[in-house]
Amino acid sequence: MLNDRDAEFTVFAPNNEAFNIFLGGASLNDVPVDVLTQVILNHALTGTFLSTDLSTSYTTTLATFDGTDNNLSLYINTDSGVTLNGISNVASADIPAANGVVHVVDAVINLPTVVTFAVADPTFSNLVAALTRPDQPDFVSILSTQNGTSPAPFTVFAPTDQAFADLLVELGVGGLDDIDGPTLTAVLNMHVIAEANVRAEDLVNGPVTTLGGEIIIDAGNATITDPNGRVSNIVVVNVQASNGVIHALDKVILP
Repeated sequence: MLNDRDAEFTVFAPNNEAFNIFLGGASLNDVPVDVLTQVILNHALTGTFLSTDLSTSYTTTLATFDGTDNNLSLYINTDSGVTLNGISNVASADIPAANGVVHVVDAVINLPTVVTFAVADPTFSNLVAALTRPDQPDFVSILSTQNGTSPAPFTVFAPTDQAFADLLVELGVGGLDDIDGPTLTAVLNMHVIAEANVRAEDLVNGPVTTLGGEIIIDAGNATITDPNGRVSNIVVVNVQASNGVIHALDKVILP
């Protein structure tokens, strides 16, 4: 695929040290072919993008979700150099190739989970703080479950930092620490659908059951109504991970 001279690609190429760390002493032959193929494709974009063309945003790689046509997302952060999915940095940029460009990176970009994007994207820092609070269930481990193993895949409706800031004002509290543990758990569970990878184009009108209760989807208007009649807007869609998909919300869903 990547040697197609009639196409153009941008490849983020891990150096030897990056691969050695990724393999952890194992051999490339120890990695299942289908997994290795997807990992390699997760380093490639369609089109030629020089470092000056990159900006802080989501794009899609050539890797796909569970054998479908849904390409995995890649989070690019250019605040300080170029960082990919929060784990891999461009060490040498803009190496020309016959059919595109190569950027050397210092870490293998493994197949992302929904947790990968939540941690990498600073838009979700308050969500990560809530999910990792010591009095909460081990949400990180749960949401890192590999696809094909229950309760994965997940559809996560992820409130932005501004959504959490607005919630604190709405509740009249000073910070997340002022929300008791059981209440916070109940709130977070309202944002996760288990065992379903529901992309924006697959949303349908009507009730949907989350881990915390029922919400009402209005697919045409891209809104979610919680049990209290509060309406959240879906502001970013289809951040595709290997074990689920994320849609960003402008309001926290309450049980």
